[in-house]
Amino acid sequence: MEENLIQVSVIDRDGKEDKITVPTDINLSLMEILKASDYEILATCGGMALCATCHVEVVDGLDSLPEASDQELDMLDTLPDSTHRSRLACQLHLQNSNNDMKIKIKGSLQ
Repeated sequence: MEENLIQVSVIDRDGKEDKITVPTDINLSLMEILKASDYEILATCGGMALCATCHVEVVDGLDSLPEASDQELDMLDTLPDSTHRSRLACQLHLQNSNNDMKIKIKGSLQ
């Protein structure tokens, strides 16, 4: 794999799993990458951690992500299906250490 490209497995709301190639040398959040990869992510607040429509569950690779901010944790606390593996995709900027991470899209489409 090229130096600044990683693979991320994405499970959509229907349970279908695909791998996407993610460049790590651009300043895009996982939410923006998912939207660009044609996944249905509302991102109502535009990535400000205010709506949780980009809620994902990190199935594999949680330990390679930075800790969630207080603002992100506060928003996740409002979700009935939030778990210790929940994150907001808008708050995640992936690095090479996130190669082979697996996420499941959970955010609302309403």
